[in-house]
Amino acid sequence: MSDAEVLERRAVYQGKIVDLTVDTVRLPNRKTCDLEMIRHPGAAAVVPVDRDGNVLLVRQYRYATDGWLLEVPAGKLDHKGESPEACAIREVEEETGFKPGSMIAMGWIWTTPGFSDEKIWLFLARNLTPAKQSLGRDEVLTVERLPVRRAIEMAAKGEIVDAKSICSLLRTPHFLNA
Repeated sequence: MSDAEVLERRAVYQGKIVDLTVDTVRLPNRKTCDLEMIRHPGAAAVVPVDRDGNVLLVRQYRYATDGWLLEVPAGKLDHKGESPEACAIREVEEETGFKPGSMIAMGWIWTTPGFSDEKIWLFLARNLTPAKQSLGRDEVLTVERLPVRRAIEMAAKGEIVDAKSICSLLRTPHFLNA
């Protein structure tokens, strides 16, 4: 089977964070259909671990969920050409007030491949040094420190429900001693 062929792409909405298109595609099974797609520039998520073996998580208000989520620091690539690692370093500093001295890439994930092309790169940050926290206007959060093992356990048991956080925390043990 071959890949899908885009026959037409119609822009529906262009926003600050995402764009929405309706694509008419010929699928690998040769059938044609319209698919709504959210286009996203990509993002980075980080598990920042301090020298005491604690992970710095953020408890952030999320309007879309009508509540607070416990998450790893993360954010979207801000401009075309920004590397996922540069984004990750920036986001850790902005959200936690700590600057990573070293970064380990832990791969990437598709967030919601049924309707979005958003890819999030996952990182482990070490050798944290104090820096200036710089929250965006839409960021309402507090920083929480938890032992790495406890955060991983919370992700595995469903106590952390944010997908990027679950994936990055569950990958952490493999990379922690790298």
